[in-house]
Amino acid sequence: MEERLQKILANAGVASRRKCEDLITAGKVTVNGKVVTELGIKADPAVDVITVSGKAIKQETKIYMMFNKPKGVITSVSDPKGRSVVTDYLKEVKERLYPVGRLDYDSEGLLLLTNDGDLAHKLTHPSHHVPKTYHATVERVPHGSALEKLAKGIKLEDGITAPAEVEYHDIDPEGKFATIAITIHEGRNRQVRRMFDAIHHPVTRLKRISFGGLFLNNLQRGKHRKLTKDELEKLREMAEGIKLPSAQDKE
Repeated sequence: MEERLQKILANAGVASRRKCEDLITAGKVTVNGKVVTELGIKADPAVDVITVSGKAIKQETKIYMMFNKPKGVITSVSDPKGRSVVTDYLKEVKERLYPVGRLDYDSEGLLLLTNDGDLAHKLTHPSHHVPKTYHATVERVPHGSALEKLAKGIKLEDGITAPAEVEYHDIDPEGKFATIAITIHEGRNRQVRRMFDAIHHPVTRLKRISFGGLFLNNLQRGKHRKLTKDELEKLREMAEGIKLPSAQDKE
């Protein structure tokens, strides 16, 4: 079956779909010996010979992993500064895996990795509103009215945030800190941290506990596991825009 070339490359684990588009426009891709530079070209991976930088691609077995990312690890497959990256923790996995979305350097928790570029693209596309739940430990205890602002949407430098689900998870008896459970449906850069900065309660620790209805549960920090059949089915439903029940803390 014919598909867009960038989708074929992403599904083969070459790179993310966006990076595959860059490879095509840079003239690095050939189909049946002919260099292709247009993004609209389609091909059939079962029939056509497709190469990237002179090497023929192969359809890899699709792998779907959940990883509990530690703080101080880069959400990438490589880092020019030599810092630890998420794939350092999955060296025994033969297939090339790529993170689904991002967790910043100072954040920890649930990160999905896969070589299924099509699913990854859908899960991170803004139109699908995939829920992501975090435990944000912040300085002092925010007043309920401040959390209501986050729930309704708060103005940031790149626009007003979409409504969020916000509730207290843990409160320090001395009022020095609080841990807030917050579920968002967007993927802006450092969004949760910026939301709490906007109400003057900076985040001191940020952990993602859920993505797309999947939960970390007892997965230890720095460890990974394959998704179950049911988990993968739930993700695919989410990727197709089917609304699932709100995420609840299952830790």
